[in-house]
Amino acid sequence: MPQSQKKILLVDDDRFILMLFDKALSTEGFQCLSASSVADALEILKTELPDIILSDYQMPGADGFEFRSIVLNDKRLKNIPFVFLTSYTDRDMIQRGLDMLAVDYIDKETPVALVVSKLNNILQAIRKQHEKSMNEIRVAAEALNLSSVPSEPPSVEGFKVNFLYKSFEDYPGGDFIDFIRIDNRFTFMVLGDVMGKKWGAWFFSFNFLSYIRSAIRLCVFDGDLSTASIIQKINKVIFMDPVLGDVLSTLSLLMIEHETGKVYYSGAGDLPLIWYKANEKKSVTVNSSGLLLGVMLEGQYNEEVMELLPGDQLIVVSDGMIDFEENGEKKSDYDLFFNLIQPILGNEGTLEMIKSVTFSEEKSKELVDDCSLLFIERK
Repeated sequence: MPQSQKKILLVDDDRFILMLFDKALSTEGFQCLSASSVADALEILKTELPDIILSDYQMPGADGFEFRSIVLNDKRLKNIPFVFLTSYTDRDMIQRGLDMLAVDYIDKETPVALVVSKLNNILQAIRKQHEKSMNEIRVAAEALNLSSVPSEPPSVEGFKVNFLYKSFEDYPGGDFIDFIRIDNRFTFMVLGDVMGKKWGAWFFSFNFLSYIRSAIRLCVFDGDLSTASIIQKINKVIFMDPVLGDVLSTLSLLMIEHETGKVYYSGAGDLPLIWYKANEKKSVTVNSSGLLLGVMLEGQYNEEVMELLPGDQLIVVSDGMIDFEENGEKKSDYDLFFNLIQPILGNEGTLEMIKSVTFSEEKSKELVDDCSLLFIERK
């Protein structure tokens, strides 16, 4: 399906109406999902998320008002624009529909060409309002200097350190990245992913980052440089937080020891790191054993120590890097990603090659989640 194609759910017990609108809207670039009853519509909505719903008022069994009530009470569906289609001009019914937050109503006697124009206008108006709201929030975030991703990577002696980040549909999302330099001896690297989508996850990412930054600095001040110990302290605070305790997040925490070339790593529910060993010309995965942040008071975190030799590379990714859509369903395949980047690892321009393979313009259109990647190479 082309990225620009709009998806509409048509609900009407009159099959002639369904065929008429399906044909007209398909010709105008819509992908039409048709249901002849509320039960059929709800079954479709289990696996599909249309851009707009056009539903009749009066149908046998559950009617359009009951359907609208069900949609409004479903967190996954309630923000889909809903338009009533009716052959009635009863003002009370129209008002009842609008009171249920329907964006508009359309009389069945309206010429089909005008119906298409009206639906396009509704979607365009919603899109413009959405863009305006996004811009206002971005401006506010910038004014408050709020960012869950740094503007540039740090300079680390003896290492090449960088990152890639792409948000889902250009919304700020739940992925967060940070680099914390401690004197000239250590640099901490953070990659986390707050569960959830878009603005809600983005909002909570700052809370997680605040705890993580504070915990790292306090532990270092006390002489505790163990990534496992630091991540456990972070976990305890989040577990006891009355708000964040119900918000799950992954975390990859790494500490680079500049002088020795060692990298210390602990993880909370994250994906395995990929370690390319230049001398052996092969890649291995490094797994963490820890639970997602906030799940239990004791997160069972371990620390892995990797001594990187010249040419060795480490790749750390969020789960968006391994997610894709197939037949309308979100799927994840770590092995597929691992195998995809194998020929790229160890090259002089590895990061740019990864970017061209997984962050290309075409690939970005296929994203189903925020995508983040940390890159470490021993010079």
